Amino acid sequence: MADSRSWVSISRCFFFVFFVWVLVSRPKNFAMADDDDPAAEGLVHCNADLSSFLPPPYNNLSKVVCKPVWNTYVLRYSMSEDHVVTIILSAVYTTGWVGIGFSKDGMMVGSSAMVGWISKLGHARIKQYYLQGTKPSEVIADKGELQLTNMPPVVVLHGATIYLAFQIKFTSGLTRQEILLAFSTSYPLHTRLKEHDDKTNIVFDFSAGSVSVGSQNVRQMKMNHGILGIIGWGLILPLGAIVARYFKHKDPLWYYLHTVIQFVGFIIVLANVVLGRELYERIHANKRAHRGIGIFALVLGILQILAFFLRPNKDAKMRKFWNWYHHWFGRLALFFGALNIVLGIQIGGAGNDWKIGYGFLLGTILVAVIVLEALAYIKRSEKSSPPPAFPLNPIE
Repeated sequence: MADSRSWVSISRCFFFVFFVWVLVSRPKNFAMADDDDPAAEGLVHCNADLSSFLPPPYNNLSKVVCKPVWNTYVLRYSMSEDHVVTIILSAVYTTGWVGIGFSKDGMMVGSSAMVGWISKLGHARIKQYYLQGTKPSEVIADKGELQLTNMPPVVVLHGATIYLAFQIKFTSGLTRQEILLAFSTSYPLHTRLKEHDDKTNIVFDFSAGSVSVGSQNVRQMKMNHGILGIIGWGLILPLGAIVARYFKHKDPLWYYLHTVIQFVGFIIVLANVVLGRELYERIHANKRAHRGIGIFALVLGILQILAFFLRPNKDAKMRKFWNWYHHWFGRLALFFGALNIVLGIQIGGAGNDWKIGYGFLLGTILVAVIVLEALAYIKRSEKSSPPPAFPLNPIE
């Protein structure tokens, strides 16, 4: 008994330290800009003098706007009154190719891109590509819908930075535009591009010189937000509750399993809330019901975590009230978590795959609970049934 209590005390201390660390630490992916931020480094590149290595007219543009856009990528541009946009894209370069694409919907297919690279022999190459599909064979060189001017595009390697410069003629003033950015460390083979190592898409407002997250990234963030919510509220936390209710005869294994499972579920839920907050700050989605229910469910989850540290001994008078508090707050948290998943699928415009997938998961959990509840009822009935009044085999 003493060993069991000591293990409980140790586990409580461990989880308390871990819980405090999670609350006070900010995920790296959502950290604010600091001295090592790529955006701050990009601002330094904006002060570089291009007149010494770029040919005319790219070396003496007027009213140039310079903006860091992604990693080491820096976008410079200048717009004329006849809707000609001069673009200079720079990025840190080692090998392979660097590209910038213009998309109608934020997707790769159907877009046109300018791609530049320095060959193994030191020759500069820049071409327009039409992104007909996602396979390398469907990325067609010397095709595309960008109306390039008579001014030849150029690519220059200056130090460790590559510069792609070109001019595009538009029918009207360029404002908000979906931009694709990508690179590969593999050299093109006879102008055929190798698959990119990394990519992103942004929305760039050429009229204001501002950059925001692209629609494709927003869709990915929404998907990740939904996946974390379903895993946390729809799978892990219900599983921990099932262990606590139906496997207490496996003492103390059930307690340790319940504790570990619920803490893992809470961490996933907490990460989901952080991602939801980041998503809200980027797109300013006015979904008050979804946000309100999510915050309320998180508060209930935090109260459950606090219940772990305030758990009285079995013989304490407060244990009965603690049980009521722990059980009913946990059930409320699971209910509102499931409700918010359904609401999120609806307001997020998720397809039937999401509805069918979560419906199957929820149905499986409900069927498991019903079966386990029936088995538990039968077992309780057998224990509570009185012994027979007479022996089944009387002595003759």
